Amino acid sequence: MTANEVIDVVEAISKHHPNPQIALNFSTPLELLIATILAAQCTDERVNVVTQSLFKKYRSAEDYANANIDEFEQDIRSTTFYKNKAKMIVGCTKKLLSDFSGNVPSTLQELTTLPGVGRKTASVVMVAAFGVPAIAVDTHVLRVSNRIGLVNAPKDADKVETALRELLPQEMWVSFTLSAVLFGRHVCKAKKPMCGTCLVYEMCKWPDKLKT
Repeated sequence: MTANEVIDVVEAISKHHPNPQIALNFSTPLELLIATILAAQCTDERVNVVTQSLFKKYRSAEDYANANIDEFEQDIRSTTFYKNKAKMIVGCTKKLLSDFSGNVPSTLQELTTLPGVGRKTASVVMVAAFGVPAIAVDTHVLRVSNRIGLVNAPKDADKVETALRELLPQEMWVSFTLSAVLFGRHVCKAKKPMCGTCLVYEMCKWPDKLKT
């Protein structure tokens, strides 16, 4: 796509969700960090149910770091891979205490030093908690970007992130990340894409798009 075509596609995606917001419930950067770790291979809806009581019980990095691991596992049991996530969260918050005075950092380099925090999780925190320009490539952004033809790396989130950073002006990174997730969740679905109502349809390069 040309630079103008890329902008047209991104703007069309944003028209589906003009005021995009992250689906995870949180009120502090720490809460978002915990919720994002819990959301790995788990629905946002389930995580929001779990964190409703979790965030009342654990209010600081110290609370998580000093948690009884068996009890904490039970607190998050209804999420997927809860035993591994419990270890990650305890380890992550201990690192927050030792290296960052218990505060969640706002840079990719610092966030990715935390146990359980990869580029996607770090980017989500940067975008939603701090408004720092970043591109978080989750399963929806990965699918949408490749289907439409913005990138050509269907199985490599890191390559997609790099390509999107080069394609999009930095001032569009945050809005694209948030709107593309919602677009992939509600319009460009994995199994039954809503091609008939898609504002990107005419520009979409996907050979299997449904005829309208």
